[in-house]
Amino acid sequence: MFKKLQNLTKRPKPFEFYTAASLWTDEYISQKMLGFHLDESVDLASRNKAFIDRSVDWIVSRFNVGLDVAVCDFGCGPGLYTTQFAQRGADVTGIDFSRRSIEHARKTAAEQGLKAEYLHLDYLEFTTDRKFDLITMIYCDFCPLSPAQRKTLLGIFHKCLKDDGAVLLDVLSVNHFDKTDESRTYEYSDGDGFWSPDPCHVFTNIFKYDQEKLLLNKHTIIEEARACDIYNWLQCYSPETLDDEFKRNGFSVAEQFADVAGTPYDPEADQFAVVAKKA
Repeated sequence: MFKKLQNLTKRPKPFEFYTAASLWTDEYISQKMLGFHLDESVDLASRNKAFIDRSVDWIVSRFNVGLDVAVCDFGCGPGLYTTQFAQRGADVTGIDFSRRSIEHARKTAAEQGLKAEYLHLDYLEFTTDRKFDLITMIYCDFCPLSPAQRKTLLGIFHKCLKDDGAVLLDVLSVNHFDKTDESRTYEYSDGDGFWSPDPCHVFTNIFKYDQEKLLLNKHTIIEEARACDIYNWLQCYSPETLDDEFKRNGFSVAEQFADVAGTPYDPEADQFAVVAKKA
């Protein structure tokens, strides 16, 4: 028992394990995640509706999103952004590996007669001959990826972006890293909790990696019949480190903002957004 408990708090190497898909493909957890997406009042799986509406208005204005403008949203979820882009006449593609989210987005598009294609796949495996005017990746979805995965993704962006197109994404800042403390917590659910429909014990460890400016939220879920670990990595950036990563992959950062609603950049904020173009 002591050895098992020691393993609960063992610090893995950076990106040693990758389980992000579990949050979106597990039948039970994905249902909970979709519920958070569709709850318009909270900032959990998606930001709240008021922010999304403000963000969409800014994106539409800033990038001239309108009739036949080709937009691809990586990690589109249930289509909270893509639906509004399509309502404005854009030719929308959404990619997500949550079956539940994609089914919801497809249903919404069909009901409204919108021009939108939704692909149920891991966006790291996305291939196409199409070229897009705008690529979006919103709610810091870039941050859980390892350096190798981010390189792969930026290569995909570069291949399918028009020469005069733009990439818009947001990331966690080093301020967020600095404000986060390492911690260990425990909770018990007697059923119908976030992680399981059955009674379970949940141990959560937050690890910090100072050199990499990397956070790890490690959740160990122990049920009567099984146990599993969920690793949620969060890479944090300064504008300089993000700019350097983009430059090494054929892009240049053209603009930076506090968020994807075009708020002026705030060096004290927990997040920031960038507009990148092909170098």
